[in-house]
Amino acid sequence: MDMKEYIEQAEKDLLHTYNRYQIVLDRGEGVYLYDIEGKKYLDFVAGIAVFALGYHYPGYDEALKAQIDKLLHTSNYYYNVPAIEAARRLKKLSGMDRVFFTNSGAEALEGAIKAAKKYAWQKDGAQDHDLVAMNHSFHGRTMGALAVTGNPKYREPFEPLIGNVSFAGLNDFDSVMSCVTDKTCGIILEPVQGEGGLQPASEEFLQKLRALCDERDILLIFDEVQCGMGRTGYPYAWQRYGVKPDILTSAKALGCGVPVGAFMMTERVAQNSLTSGDHGTTYGGNPLAAAAVEKVLEIYERDGIVEHVQKIAPYLEKRLKELSEKYDCIIEHRGVGLMQGLVFDRPVGEIITRAVEKGLLLINAGPDIIRFVPPLIITKQHIDDMIGILDTCIE
Repeated sequence: MDMKEYIEQAEKDLLHTYNRYQIVLDRGEGVYLYDIEGKKYLDFVAGIAVFALGYHYPGYDEALKAQIDKLLHTSNYYYNVPAIEAARRLKKLSGMDRVFFTNSGAEALEGAIKAAKKYAWQKDGAQDHDLVAMNHSFHGRTMGALAVTGNPKYREPFEPLIGNVSFAGLNDFDSVMSCVTDKTCGIILEPVQGEGGLQPASEEFLQKLRALCDERDILLIFDEVQCGMGRTGYPYAWQRYGVKPDILTSAKALGCGVPVGAFMMTERVAQNSLTSGDHGTTYGGNPLAAAAVEKVLEIYERDGIVEHVQKIAPYLEKRLKELSEKYDCIIEHRGVGLMQGLVFDRPVGEIITRAVEKGLLLINAGPDIIRFVPPLIITKQHIDDMIGILDTCIE
């Protein structure tokens, strides 16, 4: 079948929950993707911040193939070496003390919520604890994750969700204080909002949240599914600010293509929250997923991936700033590291569609923002090529 026929077949068979671009991707190499007709695309989407190492990074495929030849799955009734090694490496990178592997970011967020509620229940036995989340946040599509997602359009069709959730403004500490009660068990936020428009939290705001949580024994939960794993120029964004959470979620680039996530916590939380029987997963931390995590983390350390982000990100920021100064329709440039956005005074869908036609993959973050979350291995030449194509599309 040709591309058109494949797309027509997909529209007959797949549930239409995505408005997909009209291309059928076939393979990848480095920072490029190719469709089934052989057309080449420079990828500044990376599977929505998943493919931090690009496609077929040396050693990654081989590690997965070797594990396939050994063992794919055991269940969590037994130990397996890849999960043990992956947890050890992830603790070192993240600075946290305990790890629970999941299958996705939304699943990791669900576990984080349960841990916070169990922590509070352990203290007073009450079942009416509340959570504070941020406006414009995005935490996933499952019912618990939706409940703390700060965009009504995602929540409303599926309500009632889990209750006792209030929403405050990112970087508005007074609004947080207006939401906090003596029943608040957790404050949850993305240190850099992704779907919410590439908006970073301020260091002062995070410091105030940390102090508040320490004072009232509330758990501070950071969702770093998108902004973690080196994308901000630090292993995890909390390390950029020096404000450590009690619970941390991770996914996307954690497996660089293999579906895997994790929630992590401090030893204090681990000793006072989830115990045997409280939480579980059939596939979470299975040998194949864990082998991917272990290899990714080994590559990060061996090849200095985070250090490369620190070197290359300022160049991306510089080129985007130049572009924003060139066009009046670009009203703001914001972001951190290799998680950048351009805010336009109009919808950006047509620009992104033109870019696809010219061999450049981009995505939006809301109707008027183009998001740039490329593989972390990009070079200056890749950035220049991207800017050159995008320039013609805006023009």
